[in-house]
Amino acid sequence: MVTTHVDGGKSRDRRPGRALRWLLRLPVRLYRWRLGWLLGHRFLLLVHVGRRTGRIHETVLEVVQYDRTSGVAVVMSGFGRRADWYQNLRHRPALRVVIGRTTFVPSHRDLTQEAAISVMANYERRNRLAAPIVRMVLSRLTGWSYDGSEAARRRLVSQCPLVAFRPAISETVSQRPEAHSG
Repeated sequence: MVTTHVDGGKSRDRRPGRALRWLLRLPVRLYRWRLGWLLGHRFLLLVHVGRRTGRIHETVLEVVQYDRTSGVAVVMSGFGRRADWYQNLRHRPALRVVIGRTTFVPSHRDLTQEAAISVMANYERRNRLAAPIVRMVLSRLTGWSYDGSEAARRRLVSQCPLVAFRPAISETVSQRPEAHSG
C-alpha cells in the first residue's frame, strides 16, 4: 500500500507485517502472566476499546518518559495518528494502564509540540548509547532519515504524537487486566 504524506512525499504503509506484529505482541503475554513488572517502567500495557468493534484490546508501548512522583507516563505513537490505539483513544478513553507493578484507570492528553520536543530530547540524552538504533528505528517508522537534530525532532513529533497517561483515580484496579488480544 502506498500512502501520500502531508508534505507530498510517498512511502509504503508503515504498519508492521504479520511476523513483526506477532513479535510485538510477546510483551502482552508477560502482562497476562502477571510478569509485566519485569519490563519495569520502560513499557506500559494500554487496555483500550476498539472504535469500530467495541472489543477490548491490549497494546504494549515504550515509555519515553516516566515521572515516579506523579505516575505520569509518556508514550509515542510510532505509527503516527493512524495507529489503532491512538485512533481508539480519540473515540473513548482508555480502560486501564499497567506500568511496573501499578495498574490504574488513566486520563490522557496529547503533548504540545514544544513539550513533545523536550521529552524526545531528554529521551535521546538518557539513551545516548542506543542513539544509532533509536535513529534507525525512528527512520523506518517515519519513512525519512531521522538524524536527531532539532529540525528532525520537530518534524518527528508533528508526525508521531506523544501521549501522556496519568492516573485518573487515586486507587489502583486489579493487577491483571482481563482483556482479549486484538
